[in-house]
Amino acid sequence: MVDNPQERWQCCMEFFRSNVNEQQYQTWFVPTKFNSYNNKTHVLSVCIPSHFYYEYLEQHFRKLLHVGIFKYFGDNAKLTYKVKMAADATVKQESDNAPFIAQDQGVSRDATAAPGVMDAVSKPQELDSQLNNKQNFENFIAGISNRLPREVGMSIAEHPEQQTFNPLFIFGPSGVGKTHLVNAIGTRIKELYPQKRVLYLSAHLFQVQYTDSVRHNTVNDFINFYQSIDTLIIDDVQEFASLQKTQNTFFHIFNHLHRNGRQIILTSDRHPGALMGMEERLLTRFKWGLMAELEKPEEKLRRAILASKIHHDGLNISPDVIEYIAHNVDESVRELEGVVHSLLANSIVFNKDVVDLEFAKRILSHGRPAMEARSITVDRIIEEACTCCNVRQEDVYGKSRKADIVEVRQLSMYLAQKYTTLTNSRIGVLVGNRNHATVCHAIKNVEHKLKVSTKFQQTVSRIEEKLKGKS
Repeated sequence: MVDNPQERWQCCMEFFRSNVNEQQYQTWFVPTKFNSYNNKTHVLSVCIPSHFYYEYLEQHFRKLLHVGIFKYFGDNAKLTYKVKMAADATVKQESDNAPFIAQDQGVSRDATAAPGVMDAVSKPQELDSQLNNKQNFENFIAGISNRLPREVGMSIAEHPEQQTFNPLFIFGPSGVGKTHLVNAIGTRIKELYPQKRVLYLSAHLFQVQYTDSVRHNTVNDFINFYQSIDTLIIDDVQEFASLQKTQNTFFHIFNHLHRNGRQIILTSDRHPGALMGMEERLLTRFKWGLMAELEKPEEKLRRAILASKIHHDGLNISPDVIEYIAHNVDESVRELEGVVHSLLANSIVFNKDVVDLEFAKRILSHGRPAMEARSITVDRIIEEACTCCNVRQEDVYGKSRKADIVEVRQLSMYLAQKYTTLTNSRIGVLVGNRNHATVCHAIKNVEHKLKVSTKFQQTVSRIEEKLKGKS
């Protein structure tokens, strides 16, 4: 093996080149430059242009980097990145998950196992909270659409013993930042109260763990573990729908935690009133504390999020591009991040130092129909109809027979039949778990009103224009 670290790095580069296509090599590996290697600590440092490079390399080429560096630097090598923030500044970033990185690995375990179940009582300090520390309040940008849940979340984090907001039920469409917010709450609690047992997990993982405990006859251990948590955070609780045994077990865990003053934080993609297949006794408990809606970001917030993301990824972009994206991409924070990543990747491939409006429009028009029009779904139809008619969405999903609510409910079914390929039976399930006959009756009623009421025709036209993205 060659002794010169720079020559070893060149050998690594040749190895990488032989295992990826030429465009990938030129785009992602050539800009990665050797910085230093410490023979005593075995730390290899490389320079990369931005945080985006670090995240992309870790996500797509981690195993390849692992093999190449082991091959030429030895199996005790540790990789660190120096991310260029400006012409004269860098920030050190260690690889997150690669096994050749110096970090506390902890005891390996099955990813589906309840973390720390076996030592929940004897070694409570060893609980892995499963939190993403990168999702914190510092990078959760405040705006009108998220002000209430953000401020309540900070209050809970600073005063976890209070019961005013217990449980905290955060709901909103996918991609608006629910997972980021609950991780920020958990992370802040751990910073201020390190002794607190905080646990974050998805509803799906909870269900998998429960099923596994039934299979191994360890349900009591499973329940005892969760009843030992101080702050329990369950993401995407709508996935409990129709899982009766899982719901029953969670019901008892919920009762124990709430009765003993432990904080419960839940997220869902919809209001509790719109959760089909959920036991009524659970829905009642979800409403005990505070229900806070996390809405789609308003344009001002979208601009702030874009500016932050662009700075983080080191992208040079003109202000008119930010305005263009903020005005046209209004679905979610996740979509905004995807747009920035797309522009950054293409600016690298096409060697664009500054992303101008013409370049941005050309890139974003390819494979992004959402820039021109949003897809029409039942949820979106209900959202637009409720907004237009000033009716709450949870009432449409519910059992109310008030005339204005029934009208919006029936109109939603009519538009779903017109603009989607779903069957009437499926539409009924999605609009409050109604049956096929109810949907057929609703469609006939709407068709009749369209023939006799000019005002109703105008209402329907306004909703259809919104659905088609014409206003």
